[in-house]
Amino acid sequence: MTPRYFNRELSWLKFNARVLQEANDPTVPLIERLRFLGIFSNNLDEFFKVRYATIQRIYRAGKNATKSLGGISAGDLLNEINQTVIEDQTLSFQILNDLENELAKEHIIIVDEKEVLKEHEMYIRKYFNEKVSPALGVIMIDGKAPFPPLQDGMGYLAVRMTFKNGEIRHALIEKPKHLNRFVVLPDLEDGKQYVILIDDLIRHRMHYLFSIFEYQEIEAHMIKVTLDAQLDIDLDLKKSLLEKIRDSVYDRKDGDPVRFVFDREISKDTIDLIMSKLEIDDMDSIIPSGRYHNRRDYLKFPSLGRKDLLYEQQAPLPIKGIDIKGSLLKRIAEKDILQYAPYHTFANTTKFLREAALDPHVEEVKITIYRLAEVSQIAGSLINAAKNGKQVTVSIELQARFDEQANINYAELMQEEGIQMIFGVPGLKVHCKACMITRREEGKLKRYGFVSTGNFNESTAGVYTDYTLFTADKRILKEVERVFEFFQVNYKQHKYEHLLVSPNFLRSRIEQLVRREIAFAKAGKHALIRLKLNSFSDFKMIDLFYQASQAGVKIELIVRGICCLVPGVTGMSENIKAISVVDRYLEHPRVYYFHNDGNSSVYISSADFMQRNLDSRVEIACPIYDEDVKREILETFDICWNDNVKARVIDKEQSNSYVSNGKTKIRSQYATYQYYENKNDA
Repeated sequence: MTPRYFNRELSWLKFNARVLQEANDPTVPLIERLRFLGIFSNNLDEFFKVRYATIQRIYRAGKNATKSLGGISAGDLLNEINQTVIEDQTLSFQILNDLENELAKEHIIIVDEKEVLKEHEMYIRKYFNEKVSPALGVIMIDGKAPFPPLQDGMGYLAVRMTFKNGEIRHALIEKPKHLNRFVVLPDLEDGKQYVILIDDLIRHRMHYLFSIFEYQEIEAHMIKVTLDAQLDIDLDLKKSLLEKIRDSVYDRKDGDPVRFVFDREISKDTIDLIMSKLEIDDMDSIIPSGRYHNRRDYLKFPSLGRKDLLYEQQAPLPIKGIDIKGSLLKRIAEKDILQYAPYHTFANTTKFLREAALDPHVEEVKITIYRLAEVSQIAGSLINAAKNGKQVTVSIELQARFDEQANINYAELMQEEGIQMIFGVPGLKVHCKACMITRREEGKLKRYGFVSTGNFNESTAGVYTDYTLFTADKRILKEVERVFEFFQVNYKQHKYEHLLVSPNFLRSRIEQLVRREIAFAKAGKHALIRLKLNSFSDFKMIDLFYQASQAGVKIELIVRGICCLVPGVTGMSENIKAISVVDRYLEHPRVYYFHNDGNSSVYISSADFMQRNLDSRVEIACPIYDEDVKREILETFDICWNDNVKARVIDKEQSNSYVSNGKTKIRSQYATYQYYENKNDA
């Protein structure tokens, strides 16, 4: 029987399986396939830290949460997750083995400790002595000494030594964090390139580490622990939010284990010892695996100068008519501008803020920050603006998961420079992406700004696809100003005629727009809804979309990740089609389109259709009023919808089958780049 909803966690695992498909796709360049394997593994680590840990808490609390879990009990869900993960992990190791064979055909050889050539011995010894050995942690774990706390996600080598008298001793080797996992060995005259993993380099020199012991045999197998990443916020009223988040991030390192991964070749006595020391029980995810863990490190597999094994570089394009020189504010005053990174250069965003920092007529800058680059030009421009006498206000989200420490560091730096910092809204995460400046022109104040679907982060802007609307439209920016007023005075509710703002107005307004399409359908008119989202998991919203389908509204969904809506079910969702596109860039924009009897409504947003976005975060959906910008968004939506190379069908079987039709092959991310090339040439 087809379920009414897909379970959120199992749907996410289906998304990660699509990432694994990219690693297994022979049309993807070879080194990029290794990096997709790294993305798959990194995604899985974060899944266990957050989602698995949450389900585990529900189970241990004895809560009956089958409705919120999509009709499955927490215990059954944990078991199904573990079964699915073991199957995907098994496939991933097969893929890794195949990729290593393919690398060998390209004369790239990954050697282990038993395959080291004599010509590389001296280099390895020197590398180990100078770089590895000083940073190694070696801990004996037998006896009465307390077991050391293992670091989240860190790979350890579990060492077992056997002595002549039958005694067995155990140790843990903690690998250095700061060193690249892959050590490129010197070239030889055989035309091959050699790489050794640091794990095997340590194994190769293990006799040196344990030379004080007269053991008969020694072996080392990898283990890894994933810890619960939930932040437990201190309720001490004397502490500032900044202090509370800082303390919680520090305490996270002592989280409970939720997943234990180990080399299936490890001896039983070693694994029993470690599991007993860690107090791992049956409700933790215990996953027998291969020789190597932390395959997320393959994200940094060296390029080795092999451009032929990498994606062909696509230089970000300028926006037509926008020169890197001259005033961007002047162009925005004339007309709304759409930036679609990484097809367009993200430099327009930094240019906007640099210009605001230097322009003597700009008096005020306000911006929301969720995630920044490690070295951020955005932060630098804001500090520069403050130094130039502008009044700068930054709303920074301290609970941006896994970026808490980075945001704390930037917050403290900006505070020192005199920037007014707003640390969110009590009970709500600030996830919206907006910036507004105020400029004095001819004695009057004029607003300029931008609203985006993604973070103001130069690093991810080269990998994530996101829309940013630059505008001087009074209707939009007046209401952006109200959002910033809400950050400072939380109890005051504002009315919005143009922006859709959560937590109070986004859900209700979307529901109105859907019901409007239902009314058109019932009146015999053409009714159409098109959405591009990262996730669609809110059951109340899904039920409304089922009603729309049953009324005859045609619905087209592009959902990259979680999709709890079940499309194509007769009598429930037969008018709903859904696809997911996974390719070299991570699809990140949120777009809402409502046909509205020919007078279409289009919004770009930071909000997915998830309960947290609709009810527990500050989000903005921004209307698109400029007809040229609206056309551009819809044309790029069409390109993505027509993808028949990297699009997968989301169907009731969750098969992850590729879209297949007889049309000309369309790979949407490449076709979108070509779309903008043609636009610039026109």
